[in-house]
Amino acid sequence: MNFAHSWLLLLLPLSLVPLLLERQHSRSYSWLGLLPRDRLSDLLGLLLKIMAALALGLMLVGAAGPATDAQFIERVGQGAQLVLIIDRSASMDEPFSGAETSGVAGESKAAAAERLITHFVKERKNDMFGMVTFSNSAMHAMPLNDNREAILAAIRAAGGTALFQTNIGSGLTTGLAQFDKTPDSGSRAVILLSDGGGRMGANTQQKIRDWLERMNVTLYWIVLRQPGATSIFDTSYVPPEDKPLPPALELNDFFKTLRTGYQAYEAEDPKSLAAAIEDINRKEKKPIRYQEEIPGRDYAPLCYLLAALLLAGLLAAKFIEVRTWH
Repeated sequence: MNFAHSWLLLLLPLSLVPLLLERQHSRSYSWLGLLPRDRLSDLLGLLLKIMAALALGLMLVGAAGPATDAQFIERVGQGAQLVLIIDRSASMDEPFSGAETSGVAGESKAAAAERLITHFVKERKNDMFGMVTFSNSAMHAMPLNDNREAILAAIRAAGGTALFQTNIGSGLTTGLAQFDKTPDSGSRAVILLSDGGGRMGANTQQKIRDWLERMNVTLYWIVLRQPGATSIFDTSYVPPEDKPLPPALELNDFFKTLRTGYQAYEAEDPKSLAAAIEDINRKEKKPIRYQEEIPGRDYAPLCYLLAALLLAGLLAAKFIEVRTWH
C-alpha cells in the first residue's frame, strides 16, 4: 500500500481524542449517585466515541491518498518500438513542392506531418513511441513509452518556432539513444521525416551505423521534397564539376550502405506523405512483447464513504437523543 501524502498519517493519534472526552449530558444533577447505573447507556456512549474516532481516522487515511502499486502484465501483440525523428527546420513551414507546380496553395509540410503522424499513432495500439525533433540541434521530446496521450501531446508541441538549419546527424544519434536502455521487444524502427538532407562527418556516420546494427533498428526516411529539389531516386543526376552531390542524395547513398533495414520514401504532397506512412504502418506490424500497466486501486473514496456512514450514524444518534423528560 502506498500513500500519496504519507505525512498525514502522523496526525492519526488525533483521531483518539473522542475517546478521551467525557460525554456531555443534556441534564445536570446535584449528585449523580442518585441515578441508577445504566450499563446500556454507557455501552452506547462508548460505541459513539469509537464511531467518532474511526470517522476521524478514516478521513485522515483518505486524505493521505492510499493506493496499491500498479501491476504490469506481459502481453503479446502486433506492433513495434518506434522513434519519430522529425525535422523542425524553418523550411518545414513551407508548402510541398507539388503545391508550386500545381499552383494550389495547401497546408505546410509541418502541418501535414503533424496531422498524419497523429493519425498513425492513434491507429497503433500496442506500440511504444519515442520522439525527437531537430533543426540546428536535436531536442529530446519524449522517451520510448506506451502513453498515447503523452506522445500525441509531444507531436502537437513540435510545431513551435523553427530555425534555419538541418542537423540530421544530431537528430538520428539522439533518437537511436532511446533504444539503448529499453529492452528489445522484437521489432524496432526509426522514422526520420525531413524535407532535405544534411552532411554528416565520418565519425557521426560510423556511430549511426554501429548503433543501428547493435540495437537492431530499421530506418525509414520520408523526404518531403522542396520546390526545385533533386529527387533522391534520380540515378542519372550528375553534379556540376568539382561540386559534391546535394546533401539529400549523399545521405541516401550513405543509408543504402547500411547492413540493417532501410527504406526511403519521397513525398510531394499530403497524399504521397500519407501513402508513405501507411506503407510503414503495414510493414511494422510484427509480434512483439509489451508490458500492459494495470493501475493500482485508489482506496481514498472507500475511506471517505465509510467515514460518511459513521458520521451519518453519529448525526442520527444526536437527533434521537433524549434531552428532557416530561
